[in-house]
Amino acid sequence: MEHSKQIRILLLNEMEKLEKTLFRLEQGFELQFRLGPTLQGKAVTVYTNYPFPGETFNREKFRSLDWENPTEREDDSDKYCKLHLQQSGSFQYFFLQGNEKSGGGYIVVDPILHVGADNHVLPLDCVTLQTFLAKCLGPFDEWESRLRVAKESAANSKWIQEHPESAYNLVNSPHLKPAWVLDRALWHFSCDVADGKYREKGIPALIENDQHMNCIRKTIWEDIYPKIKLWEFFQVDISRTVEQFKRLLTQGNKVTKSDPKQHLKILQDPEYRRLGCTVDMNIALATFIPHDNGPAAINECCNWFRKKIEELNSEKHQLLNYHQEQAVNCLLGNVFYERMAGHGPKVGPVTRKYPLVTRYFTFPFEEMALSTEESMIHVPNKACFFMAHNGWVMGDDPLRNFAEPGSDVYLRRELICWGDSVKLRYGNKPEDSPYLWAHMKKYTEITATYFQGVRLDNCHSTPLHVAEYMLDAARKLQPNLYVVAELFTGSEDLDNIFVTRLGISSLIREAMSAYNSHEEGRLVYRYGGEPVGSFVQPCLRPLMPAIAHALFMDITHDNECPIVHRSAFDALPSTTIVSMASCASGSTRGYDELVPHQISVVSEERFYTKWNPGALPSSTGEVNFQSGIIAARCAINKLHQELGAKGFIQVYVDQVDEDIVAVTRHSPSVHQSVVAVSRTAFRNPKTSFYSKEVPQMCIPGKIEEVVLEARTVERNTSPYRKDEHSINGMPNITVEIREHIQLNESKIVKQAGIATKGPNEYIQEIEFENLSPGSIIIFSIASKLTLPELNQVLYRCESEEQEDGGGCYDIPNWSSLKYAGLQGLMSVLAEIRPKNDLGHPFCDNLRSGDWMIDYVSGRLISRSGTIAEVGKWLQAMFFYLKQIPRYLIPCYFDAILIGAYTTLLDVAWKQMSSFVQNGSTFVKHLSLGSVQMCGVGKFPCLPLLSPSLLDVPCRLNEITREKEQCCASLAAGLPHFSAGLFRCWGRDTFIALRGLLLVTGRYLEARNIILAFAGTLRHGLIPNLLGEGTYARYNCRDAVWWWLQCIQDYCRLVPNGLDILRCPVSRMYPTDDSAPLPAGTLDQPLFEVIQEAMQRHMQGIQFRERNAGPQIDRNMKDEGFTITAGINEETGFVYGGNRFNCGTWMDKMGESDRARNRGIPATPRDGSAVEIVGLCKSAVRWLLELSQKNIFPYHEVRIKRHGKVVAVSYEQWNRKIQDNFEKLFYVSEDPSDPNEKHPNLVHKRGIYKDSYGASSPWCDYQLRPNFTIAMVVAPELFTTEKAWKALEIAEKKLLGPLGMKTLDPDDMVYCGIYDNALDNDNYNLARGFNYHQGPEWLWPVGYFLRAKLYFSRLMGPETTAKTMFLVKNVLSRHYVHLERSPWKGLPELTNENGQYCPFSCETQAWSIASVLETLYDL
Repeated sequence: MEHSKQIRILLLNEMEKLEKTLFRLEQGFELQFRLGPTLQGKAVTVYTNYPFPGETFNREKFRSLDWENPTEREDDSDKYCKLHLQQSGSFQYFFLQGNEKSGGGYIVVDPILHVGADNHVLPLDCVTLQTFLAKCLGPFDEWESRLRVAKESAANSKWIQEHPESAYNLVNSPHLKPAWVLDRALWHFSCDVADGKYREKGIPALIENDQHMNCIRKTIWEDIYPKIKLWEFFQVDISRTVEQFKRLLTQGNKVTKSDPKQHLKILQDPEYRRLGCTVDMNIALATFIPHDNGPAAINECCNWFRKKIEELNSEKHQLLNYHQEQAVNCLLGNVFYERMAGHGPKVGPVTRKYPLVTRYFTFPFEEMALSTEESMIHVPNKACFFMAHNGWVMGDDPLRNFAEPGSDVYLRRELICWGDSVKLRYGNKPEDSPYLWAHMKKYTEITATYFQGVRLDNCHSTPLHVAEYMLDAARKLQPNLYVVAELFTGSEDLDNIFVTRLGISSLIREAMSAYNSHEEGRLVYRYGGEPVGSFVQPCLRPLMPAIAHALFMDITHDNECPIVHRSAFDALPSTTIVSMASCASGSTRGYDELVPHQISVVSEERFYTKWNPGALPSSTGEVNFQSGIIAARCAINKLHQELGAKGFIQVYVDQVDEDIVAVTRHSPSVHQSVVAVSRTAFRNPKTSFYSKEVPQMCIPGKIEEVVLEARTVERNTSPYRKDEHSINGMPNITVEIREHIQLNESKIVKQAGIATKGPNEYIQEIEFENLSPGSIIIFSIASKLTLPELNQVLYRCESEEQEDGGGCYDIPNWSSLKYAGLQGLMSVLAEIRPKNDLGHPFCDNLRSGDWMIDYVSGRLISRSGTIAEVGKWLQAMFFYLKQIPRYLIPCYFDAILIGAYTTLLDVAWKQMSSFVQNGSTFVKHLSLGSVQMCGVGKFPCLPLLSPSLLDVPCRLNEITREKEQCCASLAAGLPHFSAGLFRCWGRDTFIALRGLLLVTGRYLEARNIILAFAGTLRHGLIPNLLGEGTYARYNCRDAVWWWLQCIQDYCRLVPNGLDILRCPVSRMYPTDDSAPLPAGTLDQPLFEVIQEAMQRHMQGIQFRERNAGPQIDRNMKDEGFTITAGINEETGFVYGGNRFNCGTWMDKMGESDRARNRGIPATPRDGSAVEIVGLCKSAVRWLLELSQKNIFPYHEVRIKRHGKVVAVSYEQWNRKIQDNFEKLFYVSEDPSDPNEKHPNLVHKRGIYKDSYGASSPWCDYQLRPNFTIAMVVAPELFTTEKAWKALEIAEKKLLGPLGMKTLDPDDMVYCGIYDNALDNDNYNLARGFNYHQGPEWLWPVGYFLRAKLYFSRLMGPETTAKTMFLVKNVLSRHYVHLERSPWKGLPELTNENGQYCPFSCETQAWSIASVLETLYDL
């Protein structure tokens, strides 16, 4: 099936600057810019640097986008400009109001990666990569220079020696001179420590304890700082400056006017010479003024000036002390980490190779005395080679260049320094350092020529404008460049600046940052995909801010060694947890081999091991599948790629206990799950206690297989010894691995218990026996919960629950939940969650006790089979919930329910039609009305089906312990028509059946309902109130025609649907007067029952209802119990009823004595009601078609007329209706139309009558929405132009926000407010007499919209386009109501203009169905 185009909408709002917001899109998407509320009606122009198709990207070249207005409306709500995204990278947009910039941001378009011999697409979530240190790969001379990234350069590179201006050195950055002097002093100190010269002062070469550290601090303060006098670089030479001041005073120099607010301060010497700073003499002369010109006054003035200079110098000294304090703290922190910390590298004694601290600057000369070295800093041809090393600053602003003037990072020793690379000095543009920009551009272009991707290591220390320039150059050669970056900004907003401006594809995320298994699981949840059960989004939707796509790594080359930090046994479970994230995953060479130390980027000089399938464990230079966790890694990587490729995009993380993490990956497209259970080993199992008692796990669904199980084990081989030549791992640890086995073959699972034996197993309880620390097991899951069972789990209102002896949960000081199932809770939580309303009575109840928690699980456990298993799973989850502090329970209760609820919705949709599964969010949510309305109660509502019928659902009766049928039935509406005798109504069922069951793919339930009602046929009619068949009332004329329409729809929509015609129907009443027969006593094929219904109507139906009187209807007058129906011989129209009964859906019977309307129908609609004539025409036409194909064995109906048998063929009958319908139902615009019997009653022309031949003729001429039903089921009856005119009048007069007015507002009895409780003297209103005389019912709107759609297509493309707009506009209001309704449904009716009606059912089957049918027609 071809996927619809993905369109994202970005709303522009005034002054909205979104530079820190990440918008990720894919190639092939369309991006539409639309005006938000603050900009509509204003002159706005959108600019972007996204290039025209075929043009090369130029970051500085912007173009304006043209606005499109598809509806050509006068307002701006539909106006947009768009981009078709066919190019990866970062693109900027901004918009102007007039000439003033009003907002903007960036979009990032992902690259498309192609791999393999067949050049297939590799989704970003399938990426698995491994980091290598190029220098450890062997003797390829150029590997190191090619794989280094563009922001740093090796200090010994030939080109940097030839172009020292490319680095920050003491010539172009003299502000670094004091830091350089400190760095050299510390180097000399380090050498003296290495040579043992400070042993007597308590500093040995091997630094081991706090005493040594304190001695280092003391020595630096007492020996080094006083010797190097760094403060002098920031001070004034007092004598020289005072002398100059005195000379100026004596010469009587005129004072240049200076700002009186300016105070004397030290002006920094730009060359940073000792005591080279100055002060502004103009300010000095204006501040210190002698009272006369005599020598004494001048000397006194000079003394004041000297004191001020001394004060300023002292301030600089204090500032330097502050910097020096920080420097010594940073130095000692570094010493502690490198030499004493348990998790550090422990580099050993201080030597020249491993100095006390890393050098901050290069010094490419022979060592000499510090004073001699210092003299070189003012010699340009030498000082230019004193270059600053690169590194990073913890907690610093990543957008700030820490090597520029104004930064004291080098002086304060805050740089975490890379001693093998220098910091490059790009400046602001290529002209600032021409050679450097050209050299790095060439390097970047070579890289892009040979590689599909690049890694920006420590990306935050690369100047943004430089990275933009280089990546632009790379993308010209490699348009789908995969850009991976490492960022440590500490802020998602700052991360986003880099991601959006550089177009970063994936950000590296480190699992080693997790301090325990719970945090590791949280990282998977954070970076690893959507939550399980996320809603499937429509193709056209708003563009939402995203988090950067993750490359989740179990270890990076910068991380500490996990074997030291955690344990060797943790390598397997942690890498499994990481690989189960729905994102790119990665590792670093050495992790899988279990190398028990960090492989230093700077100092490691050995090579990686080689591959040899036959290598022995004792071989230090070779590895194979028996080495470390390599075999498991291979299997896990394969699974990671499969899950990414097959759309397992949803993730759920379950912290089973302190060490066990279960990660579920779910595919909403193939509806499968994979669960990986990992027992981590953050603590060494050999030295730490781990319980042998592992908690049981409840796995929802049926385990199809164990995809992989692996255990980390020790083997009998020599222990680890560090090899001199190869980077070797621990030989004594390996993995036992088994793939694709059955559950009973597992060595990790002891047993798996299944509570429900049968086709609907839902939960398997897993008991482990060998899930030792360092073990993993991965299950493949299938789950099945039937839709009627989901009705009980998710919904069920108060009266439905009461049938089972329960009820909806009542929250004290508030109200009862709408549903007993999870939807009742979710509706309340949906209100609470956005407002964070923790004070809500719902939350109070959760905090106060376990009542609600126990209700949720206990209610389900009390049921049998699969539903009880769901309850047990929730009970197991709630066991852990109850252990946490009470104040946390609401949020975790919500989290558990969200996971369960969204999974259950996914289970529901999986069992529905492709229309639902591939439908919009609206379609999906509306389709849940099928689950809401269609269920099985404690007592079956439907009559029993024939025992010879296959596939009838059955259950064990809890009382009799005998098997009984349990077919699902449709409730008419909630809460009023949901249980007992009043649940099932023939008319409501068959108006709703196509939308709720056929369109949603619930064919079995639809078939059973059709056949069950067929079994109750009596007098040629289908009952209105079903009453299980035995208490049925045959008092409606339309239900049988809706039933026939549904059979027709079933045959058309269901694969092999015509088979239903031959299904056996167990006749409860084979004759009108027979007692109800047990199922199976008399079976007939359905086609015979259909024929009987047609024949009885043609013959004519007249009978008096059984038990007529107040016992079945306390309001009906005696005449109303007489039921008549038949077919007019001349017109073919079906007719019936009288003025004392109401046999159509508009069935309100008067019940007010005070208003004198009791026993009077408000809308008898006797005669030929328009929609029933249409339904009859549809049935006759269909049966004619089937009979012509010999599918239906009858070509005619045979009746007795005047003692003779007369045959009326379906062809004749069909032609009669066709010939007479428009002639007699259309109210012509010609006043002299000869077909018009009562021209004096016409008050609207160009419409279709609501009935023909009513006992009160004026009722025929009332404008109501019923003719639109006939238009949908029998459009051939209508002339296109006349139909369109009538629909336009209906739209103008009857269409409301959600429903259709049931009567023309111009009619004198119209009243749009329904109040069933009101009893007054008003005949037309009392006790809700106006039920169908104005209030706006929802279900007719579906037929109105479907009729509009059908005839608009006959009117032409322009009309069709306008109609589509109308339909979508009306449906959008239904969507809003559905989303906001706590019942998650559409109501029976509203009062006028869409006002809420408290007497309406909150959710009605036929309302939901008719809107679903409209969406299906779209």
